[in-house]
Amino acid sequence: MKQRIHSTIVIPNYNGIDYIENCLRFLEGEPAHVIVVDNGSSDGSRQIVQEKFPRVELICLDKNYGFCKAVNIGIAASKTTYVILLNNDTEVQAGFVRALEQPMERRPEAFSGAAQMRSLHRPGLIDDAGDYYCALGWAFALGKDKPIQGYQRKRRIFAACGGAAIYRRKIFNEIGDLDENHFAYLEDIDLGYRARINGYVNLYVPEAVVYHAGSGFSGSRYNRFKVRLASRNSVYLIYKNMPAAQILLNMPLLVVGFAVKAAFFARKGLGLIYLHGLWEGLSLCLSDEGRAHKVRFRAERLYNYIAIQLELWRNIWYRFMA
Repeated sequence: MKQRIHSTIVIPNYNGIDYIENCLRFLEGEPAHVIVVDNGSSDGSRQIVQEKFPRVELICLDKNYGFCKAVNIGIAASKTTYVILLNNDTEVQAGFVRALEQPMERRPEAFSGAAQMRSLHRPGLIDDAGDYYCALGWAFALGKDKPIQGYQRKRRIFAACGGAAIYRRKIFNEIGDLDENHFAYLEDIDLGYRARINGYVNLYVPEAVVYHAGSGFSGSRYNRFKVRLASRNSVYLIYKNMPAAQILLNMPLLVVGFAVKAAFFARKGLGLIYLHGLWEGLSLCLSDEGRAHKVRFRAERLYNYIAIQLELWRNIWYRFMA
């Protein structure tokens, strides 16, 4: 009997020739439909998908529109109960799809489930064990570069890392897709934040294991493009998801958080790029496009906002101690 498919895996690809073949090989046998959305690659990776993986649905774009738009196109093309986002520089462990689906089936209030991401080149270390956001304005991956043994427990998290996570597709109709204003970076935190405002939860699923190459191995963990976009999006994330009163409440901690980041990047010779990104973020918030995407405060969600705020304070401790 043919196994029923409940999930579609969406893989955005841009010049991923070093990884895309292995990524798709490891997915063979997993019970899911696979869509690769190619962002105008010029390195031959699109041709590899076409020639070696005829069962994979390939959507070709004319240029690099960024992670968010590619993913949204993939989500729109999907028809299953769940959508799994997966980076092209990953290799999944067998049983990955069912491991992600099972807690979603048991928890109807769950919007997303984050896989246990391990370092591809140092498989005994965690790459991401759930994403968190704190009142300093910092997003961070729990467990980064720590031994995997300490991160084998299921739990609720702030948001799922879009590099390897499952989402309940129908909820996108309620909270919206990935915000293409981000282009890339922090879009998954924004998505999880919006789900939380609407009363949904995000889960960490340690049974679903994926190995991730990541930018740290390539030597580009900090580069001008990433620092500028991440700093810009960090400002936009606050403006978009926090009501004015909550921004004022957090302002002292946010000022400290941004000052610490500015000093950190200044020591790496990227201080001006970071400040330029902050200015771009402020400009985006004041633009018509930015204002159009702001989450409107609704009194019936007050309890959710209070719960989120308490978590933002708690996550400062998580950032330094967990």
